[in-house]
Amino acid sequence: MKKAELVESVAEKAGLTKADATRAIDAVFETIKGALVKGDKVAIGGFGTFSVGKRAAREGRNPQTGATVKIAACKSAKFKASSTLKDALN
Repeated sequence: MKKAELVESVAEKAGLTKADATRAIDAVFETIKGALVKGDKVAIGGFGTFSVGKRAAREGRNPQTGATVKIAACKSAKFKASSTLKDALN
């Protein structure tokens, strides 16, 4: 599902215009992003939890040349689905 399809579905289910649904969805995503940037977890009951994971620095290999490459430490977004969502999928 692409964002346009998500907007259309939310607008239909919530009785909003597409413009209002777009603003609402954008606000939710910005709020989640802002919380993750601060290092907070975002738990949505019945859906799952977004958190920040840390990856340690490591060595990798360039597949074309075989040369060793240093990969810097970084942070990444993680998502853990709730048991309710897992049950719905299965």
